[in-house]
Amino acid sequence: MNQTTVRKLFMLAGIAGTVFSGMRTFPQSAPPASEPSSQHSLLERKYKEGEKLSYHMVTSNRDRTQTLHYEIQADGVVMKDASGYIEQFGWSGMVWNGKPFVLPPSSQALRQMLALTPNPKLGMPDLSKVHPNMIGPITDMLSFYGDMLIAKYQGKLTRAGDHFYYKHGTPNSWADGMYVTLGQDSIDFDVTLADVDEAAKVATVVVKHVPPEKPEIKLPADWMRAPVADSPNNWVQVAKAGEGKFSAQIGKETFVDTIKISLADGRILSATQENPLEVLERNCSDAALTTCGEPVRFQILRQIEIKENLNTDKH
Repeated sequence: MNQTTVRKLFMLAGIAGTVFSGMRTFPQSAPPASEPSSQHSLLERKYKEGEKLSYHMVTSNRDRTQTLHYEIQADGVVMKDASGYIEQFGWSGMVWNGKPFVLPPSSQALRQMLALTPNPKLGMPDLSKVHPNMIGPITDMLSFYGDMLIAKYQGKLTRAGDHFYYKHGTPNSWADGMYVTLGQDSIDFDVTLADVDEAAKVATVVVKHVPPEKPEIKLPADWMRAPVADSPNNWVQVAKAGEGKFSAQIGKETFVDTIKISLADGRILSATQENPLEVLERNCSDAALTTCGEPVRFQILRQIEIKENLNTDKH
């Protein structure tokens, strides 16, 4: 796996951290029984201890030079303790660019904790203990679950067409201090209950990660201020590119997560993510990014899909 792919996967970990950063501010319990919430009842996750879950994930990751494909299996079980319910997932069966990829023991042993109700145990797993190929699947699952927590607890979604806008904006960083000297994005969340199919018992929630009106990312050079696309730039990355040289990138990043939820018990049935990043890149010979070559424009496009394995024994 080349260094561009490795860096992109670590960038995803940073972006998923943006979603997670708001989770601990959510209410740690449902509204009291004396204050019924139609929103809560519509998307409520009705957990059963011991319930089994299984998803298959397929991803396409196209950057400036290549397209990466992978798929992987996530199998989980619902557990309960004093903190509440948790979906504990293990990962297996990775296929990387069409070839089976055997995960090292540390990656096979990792258990990712997720939930569709607030829980203080929710968080980013220790990515230092997993193979870099695992960072994308782990953070993409976290993004889907984090988006559903936002949809359920930061607004009111009671009927098809309901919509709210959640301002977040606070920049998130994936700079490592060694290779990436600056890496930030800034996003808000645009959330819609797109459809409620009572006959099929399925609700469709669409969560868009969009640039804020005034993104809060750091812009170290004036040439980075001009919009790369049709809105203010909300993504920046500066990385070392050899002795005294830097690759400086600025752009617009958006996500559209479309998540189908069971109206019977609130579990995720399937989800897709469309993640385009419009980039302007210049190679610079100084840390201040003032002596730079001609700009190059390109797009990075990630597409992710998870589907529930229907043959799973849920109990």
